[in-house]
Formats: sequence, structure tokens, C-alpha cells
Amino acid sequence: MEFQWDQDDNFRRLKWFQKENRRKFRNKIYFFLRPSDRRTDLLKINLAIPKTFKSTLKNEKISFCKVKIGGFESRTKCLEDIPADFEIKTDESGLRSLDIYPYSPIPSNKESYAIVFKIFNPTKSGLYQFHSFGQPKGKSFSSYLGSWTIVID
Repeated sequence: MEFQWDQDDNFRRLKWFQKENRRKFRNKIYFFLRPSDRRTDLLKINLAIPKTFKSTLKNEKISFCKVKIGGFESRTKCLEDIPADFEIKTDESGLRSLDIYPYSPIPSNKESYAIVFKIFNPTKSGLYQFHSFGQPKGKSFSSYLGSWTIVID
């Protein structure tokens, strides 16, 4: 069950998966970008990280891959790492964001992709909403792709 304070038509709920949802535990979080989430080829992906998500992010613990989304009988796993540059930004108000620059554009085909975090969960439990934006090929601006709501107990 997912609860949104502001049920807006412009809000797009994206799929995600995490191995562990307890506080302070080692975790692997998959933020999925399925074929239906991408309308065009993407040159850049931006992930807005909630201010209250107090966990250490390091470039070497972040990856971007082509993924097989698991289900009842199979596990979620990366099939192929996508080479990309990662840039973690923090502005003066404390907001963090992650920019992902793949070496070649992410095609709008039938493959699913994932941003993968290998982190320790924050010490505070709660709901954390991550927003994603993508820069389509041929455009100079990013547009909203969707949001993930992560639960930490």
C-alpha cells in the first residue's frame, strides 16, 4: 500500500525494490525505469533525494544497470552495468540530487533499467519520496519521469 498526501494527476508512481527496510541496516535499493516510464531516449537522469534521507552516498556505491525485475519466482538482479558518470550535488539549503550521465543515451526500448544504491538505511524510520527527471535526446531541459516512495521501518 502506498499513501500520497497530494493525489495529483501529474504524479507518476514508479516501481522500486529494496532488500532491507529496517533502520541502520545494510541495504540495496533498486529504482526502476521501465519501458513505460521512458517516452524517448534519455541523455541525463536526475534523482532528487529527500532532505530527511540521512544516509551517506558515495559514487562507488551507486550504479546504473540493465535489470531483470524479479517477481514471485525470480530475484531482481542487474544483467549488465551501463557505463555512466555520477555527480552528487548538495545545494545551500541541504537538498541533495544525483545526476547520472550515461556514456550513450538510454534507449526507449523494451528493456528495464535501474539506479542501484548500496547504502546503510537512515537512522530515522519513515517514508522517503525520491523524484526523477530525465533529459530527452534533442532537448536542453529535463522533464519529470516519476517518483518512488521508499519505506524504512
